[in-house]
Amino acid sequence: MIEPHAPAPPGAPPPWGVQGQARLPVRPGIGRFLVLAGVFVCAACGLVYELELVALASYLIGDSVTQASVVLSVMVFAMGVGSLAAKRLRPRAAAGFGAVEALLALVGGCSAMALYAVFAWTGGWGGLWADGPRCLLVVFALTIGLLIGAEVPLLMELIQRIRRQDPGGAVADLFAADYVGALFGGLAFPFLLLPLLGQLSGALLTGTVNVIAGGALVLGLFRGDLTRRARWTLLVANVVVLGLLASAAILVDDFERAARHALYGADARVALRSGVQDAVLTGGSHGRPLRFFLDGRLRFSGRDERRYHEALVHPAMNGPHARVLILGGGDGLAAREVLRHTGVRRVDIVEPDADVVRLARHDAALSALNDHVYDDPRVHEVTADAFSRLRFARSTYDVVVSDLPDPCVTAATKLYSQEFYGLARRVLAPGGRLVVHAGPLADRHRAFWTVDATIRAAGLSTRAYRVGGRDAGPAARPGRRADRVPGAAGDWGFILASRAPAPLRLDSSCPRLRTLTQAALTADARAASRSRGHRPLPPSTLVHPRYPD
Repeated sequence: MIEPHAPAPPGAPPPWGVQGQARLPVRPGIGRFLVLAGVFVCAACGLVYELELVALASYLIGDSVTQASVVLSVMVFAMGVGSLAAKRLRPRAAAGFGAVEALLALVGGCSAMALYAVFAWTGGWGGLWADGPRCLLVVFALTIGLLIGAEVPLLMELIQRIRRQDPGGAVADLFAADYVGALFGGLAFPFLLLPLLGQLSGALLTGTVNVIAGGALVLGLFRGDLTRRARWTLLVANVVVLGLLASAAILVDDFERAARHALYGADARVALRSGVQDAVLTGGSHGRPLRFFLDGRLRFSGRDERRYHEALVHPAMNGPHARVLILGGGDGLAAREVLRHTGVRRVDIVEPDADVVRLARHDAALSALNDHVYDDPRVHEVTADAFSRLRFARSTYDVVVSDLPDPCVTAATKLYSQEFYGLARRVLAPGGRLVVHAGPLADRHRAFWTVDATIRAAGLSTRAYRVGGRDAGPAARPGRRADRVPGAAGDWGFILASRAPAPLRLDSSCPRLRTLTQAALTADARAASRSRGHRPLPPSTLVHPRYPD
């Protein structure tokens, strides 16, 4: 039996696979601390890469639940494979770790730009290219997972070469630093990197930190374990990676403008990145229609927005309408239609993004389109989440207008839940009406009728209607909807709801509308009712969302 500190017999492997004592320029205690600090930094960077992929894929492709599941499952699988593959690098742990970190910094740092480029320049081509962002997402998740997985065995080897200890203690120290670093990275991404630098620059900065930490650890602490050729190779590799990341950081603004033009056309003129969403305005001058995009999705087009907003607002204004609540609608266009009615005393707009309201106030083209509604003293805007605002509301309203994104957008599904409509029912005054934009009926009929079933489950009576003539707009997203009907005409679907059945009619005192008539509204309601299926659909709830993406 060999004693713990006795030399191993000739030909026997060193304990725990360690290839002898490392030659360090510092004391072992300091060296061990530096390795654990390197683990901390590398773990933070690895988690930022992971969150960056999830966030960007959710923005570009949609359905954040699916994208998060794909990224996490692929990365965890790849980490296991990477750990097994790294066993072959353990005899050259220092050189292997340096190479892994340089490659990880390059791939992780450039992943956001690569995904954005593929989406911008190939996402709208259809065919095989339509799945380009999805395929690249899997490739990046797999590659980054492999490299992160390779870190742990190599770091374990390095920390044991500084001062041998029992494997259990070494693993505990290593994973403690790893998990604390992951916590730091997980908090830094949403609270520092994303709001201050954005997705592209944040990823590049993370890659820079990663390559500096990995290179400094290997070339500074373990340079005695490297041959002269290995030292120079790693030094040149790290300098090249730093140069590439720095060049990308210098060009990132030009790259983003070029990609934005590829997505939205050359007339993209305003782009805002808030902590809530990305907003882009295009056109609005020289005869080009004004278009407004939120997170890459067309929110409205100047060509057809009156058709949408007149159909959204005016059927609900038939009856008492002194107090009106608009959920969403920070662009001011729904409020413009509300204020066309006499007898309106107060309009409350609940918009989650204050930047959208500022844009609607101060952009010349958009403020002209909404008739400068924010200058009207009857209009009051509140920056808040619509669900929370309803939950804590103390006032009641004659009309509640739900001007929110389509229910198939994952982030918006709670705003189309039974609980949400129960809260909306609570703020309705006696005889009050709720109108809901329920997404396109022609090509997502299942989602539309799920909204109807959900509103009914909240105790409200419903009337469904639709209007055609929707402008699809540029920047179509890649991917296919589960209930999409090929060749269907573009339209909008709406649901008018109230405690007691209410007639679907226009207010007799309503000013003359440009696009909507009573005859057209009645015909559109009949067309909508004919698309209702015979099988009742279950309602969507917070814990069981039922809207297909």
